[in-house]
Amino acid sequence: MEKTKVIGIAGCGNMGLPMGRQLRKNGFDVWGFDIRPASEFGDFKDRMVVDPATFAERVDVLFSIVRDTRQTQELLFDDQALYGCANPPKTLVISSTLSPRFLATIENQLPNGVLLMDAPMSGTGFRAVKGQLTFMVGGPEAAVRDLMPALQTMGTEVHYLGETGSGLTCKVVNNFVAASNIVAVRHALESTAALGVARDTMLKVISSSSGNNWYAQHFDDIDWSHEAYDPSNTMGIIKKDVASYLDAIDGLVGKEISEFEKLVHNQMGFLKELKR
Repeated sequence: MEKTKVIGIAGCGNMGLPMGRQLRKNGFDVWGFDIRPASEFGDFKDRMVVDPATFAERVDVLFSIVRDTRQTQELLFDDQALYGCANPPKTLVISSTLSPRFLATIENQLPNGVLLMDAPMSGTGFRAVKGQLTFMVGGPEAAVRDLMPALQTMGTEVHYLGETGSGLTCKVVNNFVAASNIVAVRHALESTAALGVARDTMLKVISSSSGNNWYAQHFDDIDWSHEAYDPSNTMGIIKKDVASYLDAIDGLVGKEISEFEKLVHNQMGFLKELKR
């Protein structure tokens, strides 16, 4: 991507803000938008645009990184209505974790001439700060090639997966695997003390043996690893991500899928019982 193109980051939270900082540090013209006051964004506050219309007309490529489908709808078409503005961004990149089926709802509401792509990312806040995210990208090959310099600034792994929607498809499947590991590790640690093994010892063993997974390996680096479940926190986002996966496979028929869905719901229900 030419650095003359202006990039917008909508949703400057735990992921979006460090992504914006990485782009700025590497010479990209980047602006942020969020419903929170600009004063809350520290050294990035001078790059925050408060007015939705001003933001929409300023940027060429918009990365949408809000929480869920409701916030995405509000951002793009309803409350903030970036794509109701006179001159909205010509490229829209969905980086939130949503069901790939929701892309059709977005595409049907976009003005003519807007290119829709998806580039959800994997990695938590500490990896975003280091510019070490993994991106899963769907869209026209030429457009993805144009976007690559920005993606490689924010991440160390960029997977081009095919047409628009491919990125979100892989992301929700990946997040289901991650959620399964999170539930398993949290469940194991809940019972570890009763079994007479220290938590840190158990994590060390898991991380160097067949039970190894990303969550266990980085347990003390992840800022939300000790969170109890709450709909508004990261554990709540994980449940939302699994719901996105279930929506993506909705319509697949067969007893195996039906039983599988029950297993997923049971696993995610356990999150509500987790203690800090």
